[in-house]
Amino acid sequence: MGRQERKDKRATGDTMIIPIRCYSCGKPIGQLWEKYLEAVKKGDDRKKTMDELGLKRYCCRALFLGHVDLIDIAAQFKKV
Repeated sequence: MGRQERKDKRATGDTMIIPIRCYSCGKPIGQLWEKYLEAVKKGDDRKKTMDELGLKRYCCRALFLGHVDLIDIAAQFKKV
C-alpha cells in the first residue's frame, strides 16, 4: 500500500488501532472490529453484536467497548 493510499484511508476513517489479540486471554479479535463497527453504525445492539461475533469473555468485550479510535489525532503529529 502506497503512502497516498494510506493517507486517503486515514481521511475516510477506515483505519483501526485495535489489538490483534486480547491483552488478557490472547484470543484473536482484530478481525472482528470492522464487523462490530458496521453493526453498531447500523444501530444494532452492542451486546447482541458481540454475542454474534463470538466475544463471550468480559476481557474481550471490554476492549471493544472501551476502544477509542485516535488514529486521526495521532496522524496530525509530525515524525521527527
